Amino acid sequence: MILSPLLQAIPISEQGIPLPYLPGRDDTIALLLLCCFLLSSYILSRSRKFLLQLGKDFIMHRERASIFAISSGTDIRFLLVLILQTCVLAGIYLFVCFSDLYPEIIHTIPSSFLLAGYIASCILYLFLKWSIYSMLGWIFFDKGTVDFWMESYSTLLYYMGFGLFLSILMVVYLDFSLQNCVIIGLLLLGLVKILMFYKWIKLFCHNLFGCFLLILYFCALEISPCIMLYSGLTQLNDFLTIKF
Repeated sequence: MILSPLLQAIPISEQGIPLPYLPGRDDTIALLLLCCFLLSSYILSRSRKFLLQLGKDFIMHRERASIFAISSGTDIRFLLVLILQTCVLAGIYLFVCFSDLYPEIIHTIPSSFLLAGYIASCILYLFLKWSIYSMLGWIFFDKGTVDFWMESYSTLLYYMGFGLFLSILMVVYLDFSLQNCVIIGLLLLGLVKILMFYKWIKLFCHNLFGCFLLILYFCALEISPCIMLYSGLTQLNDFLTIKF
């Protein structure tokens, strides 16, 4: 790390130890969380009933028309904003966890750049998964079933954003340890994966053999990408630590 001329003039023995980075004192995180809160509040005030109906349809597995046919253009725009908000919150959560694992990076690279990188990684991850779902659905299943699944997956993303927002507030401002951060993240991720598997069974499983194939598909499309994302971010952080 490059020291300022003033610090260079001070003897090393008198410079002291730099304060550790605390996410709760980061203005960028505070600004992003404030924006997410305002957006969520506005969207809930306008489309609360529609979001509740999506949640009921997910649990009850009602055979219904596409949400694009029963919702207005305003609702669709709100839902897209909620998906983007989920990516932003997931990026913040990864940043908080990795900043504890790699504290030296925070003192060499501005936190806003790192946050932007994690958020961009989450957006790219979601885009790739969306593309894979669409491609596999187009090959193996009928269009109606694939539409139902994409709507269900989108519903999970909306509600996951609200869960992430509450989790990040606790993690950032209650100064949780890294272990507690990881536990909360794994619990939230595990709940989402369980709900996804439940919906897969409802939509795609019609016999025992199909259930066996469904487990293989689930591991390939849900578990492996998460491991690959974690490994990629870990290698990137290792590279930044060595480089800078």
